Amino acid sequence: MLELLLALLTTATVAALLWPLLRARPRRLRRFEGELALYRDQLAEIDRDVAAGRLADADAASARLEIERRLLAADHQAAAAPAARRESARLHRLLPPALAILVPLVALGLYLDIGRPGLRSAPFVAGARPPAGEAIDIPRLVREARARATAAPDDAESQSALGEALTLEADGTVTAEALAAFNKALAAEPGDARALYYLGLHEAQSGDSAAALRRWQALEASGPPDAPWRGMLRAEIRRVARAAGLEVPPAPPSAMPQPSREQQEAMAAMTPEQRQQAIRGMVEGLAARLKDSPDDRAGWLRLANAWKVLGETGPAADAYAHADRLAPLDARLLADWAESHVRGLKPGEAPSPAAVAVLQRLEKAEPRNGLALFYLGAADFAAGDRKAAAARWKTLLSMLPADAPIRGLLEQRIKEAEGG
Repeated sequence: MLELLLALLTTATVAALLWPLLRARPRRLRRFEGELALYRDQLAEIDRDVAAGRLADADAASARLEIERRLLAADHQAAAAPAARRESARLHRLLPPALAILVPLVALGLYLDIGRPGLRSAPFVAGARPPAGEAIDIPRLVREARARATAAPDDAESQSALGEALTLEADGTVTAEALAAFNKALAAEPGDARALYYLGLHEAQSGDSAAALRRWQALEASGPPDAPWRGMLRAEIRRVARAAGLEVPPAPPSAMPQPSREQQEAMAAMTPEQRQQAIRGMVEGLAARLKDSPDDRAGWLRLANAWKVLGETGPAADAYAHADRLAPLDARLLADWAESHVRGLKPGEAPSPAAVAVLQRLEKAEPRNGLALFYLGAADFAAGDRKAAAARWKTLLSMLPADAPIRGLLEQRIKEAEGG
């Protein structure tokens, strides 16, 4: 019914736009009349030049003859032009309406052929969707996800992608098979955001909204501050809480400890150095509180980010390590952890063994991560494995844009690794 209404509205809009075009009558400009007036002026000019003695009679006769010849040619063209003008006017009159009707019809035909009007919205986390430009075929997604999960039963990404595909196939219901896949994903990676979300959805669908909210709150607190799914997760938390008649849980605090109103007023009167010291004091206060709550993983992640904002990379790396011991970090947090290890290094300087361990995990999670490729290449070079260093750096070089500032340094390091 909705599609029919939209079609009727589109038809009415096109008709309203086409009506002035169909009624319009193109002006027919008579080119011959303009040329005739021009040639008359030229003949009058010749007569004036002869009367003033500026033009000889023989030259005047020749000029008149040429003008009369052009006048006859213009008259001949004017006689043959009306039919062509009529055809051109008809074409210009009919072409816009034809295009205005043809283009929507072609688009409608393509949509009816490859479109899916009843398809659900995009999944929670990218990974179960086909590449852009392809028609979404859920049975095909399920087959492909099942094949990947069978080939890599211990891979969290493959299992969570299978669970999501099965949920999409069931029109948003987390089935028993999907639940099993999500549990396998969590067994392989306890912090898998996609699996945690859908397990919470299963709990909500089973009537245990309180358990779903607890799971989603923990996910929201431990997830990266810039995770693309945070807004949707917060909206889902509000929806489920209101539907169950429960109080909507508050959003987690930001990564950097926030001062109270009194502290903000006091900090406004401070010098920049005093303000920085006050912020550092709040971060140190958070660190002190975590000593009494060492199992607060979300708190350790907030502390790590706070130290990173202050430029204290050593304490930030220690905080990330503590959070990782409580539950393995995902790729995004691994990148932040690795960055805290290597931020103080000079370009090309070899990272520490602790940094290499984090970078290797990051490379395993994201094989084309630029940070991991660059610094693991430096570690290979320092260890004497120049072939491995050159391979990593070449992979990174192929990923960089042509104007990347690091290209020159990277090309030089590759040359050194290859013995050039």
